[in-house]
Amino acid sequence: ELNSTMKSALFATMATFATAATIPLVTFDGAPATTHTFSELNDPVMGGQSTGTFQVSKNDTGIFDGQVNIVPKLKAPGFIEAWADDSSAHPYADVSAAVNGNLVLVVRTDTPEYKGFHLSFAAGALSPNLSCAGGGSFPLSGGCYKAPFTVPKTAPGAFTTVKIPFSSFTDKWSPATGKPTKMEPPTAKALSKIQAIGFWGEGTAGKLHLEIQSVSAD
Repeated sequence: ELNSTMKSALFATMATFATAATIPLVTFDGAPATTHTFSELNDPVMGGQSTGTFQVSKNDTGIFDGQVNIVPKLKAPGFIEAWADDSSAHPYADVSAAVNGNLVLVVRTDTPEYKGFHLSFAAGALSPNLSCAGGGSFPLSGGCYKAPFTVPKTAPGAFTTVKIPFSSFTDKWSPATGKPTKMEPPTAKALSKIQAIGFWGEGTAGKLHLEIQSVSAD
């Protein structure tokens, strides 16, 4: 049986391994290695009418707000997106070690019923902007990986951890809905150099509110 000293040492070692296994990607606290500039985009195609905003709060949280509306000419929901493609000035961390793991969000929402949350990241894309608009639907538009996620209802003010397996991401998806057309998850090589990250509301009409404390990989 382990004595108290041995138990303390074991727990400390386990905690060290747990901390080392988590790779921070995005925070909003001003830390140089993880601070990125997000801008908000709305659907511009065929008279899209969705609207949104993105801002950083005083408590170091990214706040993504908006309304996804039906595009009249398409008779389908449009999209809004909070997007950071500033890797040339502020490189994203190498998360290739987590290729068999997850992208981890610490988030909260007061719209848990909204089912159109997606997350994308460009990695190995010829053009992150082009790839994250096309989803591999036309030549040279691969390399932007996307997956849906949901945020459960929490106690007022409480954040929750949402894990999205890297195996659930694909760079083959419909630019109209965000839904996958073919599963092609990212490789470790792709995850070694992320170029951009985006939060989306798409494929589902409705109001959405998302507060993001951090993004990491494990």
